[in-house]
Amino acid sequence: MESLRDDCMTRFNANTIRTAVLNMAYHGATVHVGCAFSIVELLAVLYRQHLRIAPTDPQWPGRDYLVLSKGHGVMAQYACLNELGWLSDEDLARYFQNGTRLKGLADAHVPGVEASTGSLGHGMSVATGLALAAQLNQTDQMCYVLVGDGEINEGPIWEAALFASHFKLDRLVVIVDNNGFQAMGSTDEVMALGNIEEKFRAFGFDAVTIDGHDEAAIDAAYAQAKTARNGKPKAIVATTTKGKGVSFMEGDNIWHYTRLTADTHAAALAEVAKPKRGVL
Repeated sequence: MESLRDDCMTRFNANTIRTAVLNMAYHGATVHVGCAFSIVELLAVLYRQHLRIAPTDPQWPGRDYLVLSKGHGVMAQYACLNELGWLSDEDLARYFQNGTRLKGLADAHVPGVEASTGSLGHGMSVATGLALAAQLNQTDQMCYVLVGDGEINEGPIWEAALFASHFKLDRLVVIVDNNGFQAMGSTDEVMALGNIEEKFRAFGFDAVTIDGHDEAAIDAAYAQAKTARNGKPKAIVATTTKGKGVSFMEGDNIWHYTRLTADTHAAALAEVAKPKRGVL
């Protein structure tokens, strides 16, 4: 199986994903819009161009793995799974409603979701275990894990990093959504992180910092991570904007927990409908 680059270049459009997120959040009367928006391009490029899957089989044994350790950003992933046809339009319309299978945090019962996450910190350990299994089985599967910058306050992140480096898991790629905020404030206010790239380097990773909304830069970083078989796990520190794509949400941490009204929903939809430049 191959990535979706050749036949799906028009899919996984950032505006389309953000529109789906807004509609899920509004109709489900729920939160986490800002933290879903900051990872849209990171997921779009990964699904469109790099993640090796079987388009008709979410459980294909040879697939690459994606663990969304930042489980509260799951609306962005659900929108991508809808693009694949693994989730229906009806699934998205019933997000967070009675009887739905789409909860507000990543749930492994959903096709295409590898791990139930939301208790922050443990998703990286799951991903590291998957990467070790692939190495022991001598497959060429990649294992991507997307973590939040606030999430890396958690000790299990660094335990997993030590483990990954010790066992030379060079097909593990940690993607850090470095948007500068967590639930209760900025990362600098809650627990300053310093230079995240250098921290991962100190733990034995190859690490790079990129613009997490520049699709060309994201594509190049993923491509490099896939080809560098040097015994080092990889870290991509993506500098992002919480609430990216809607002017009144960008950089405003209130949109971690604020629900959309009819007016803010309409205003946000109008903004994300505008064409963006610089998309692959």
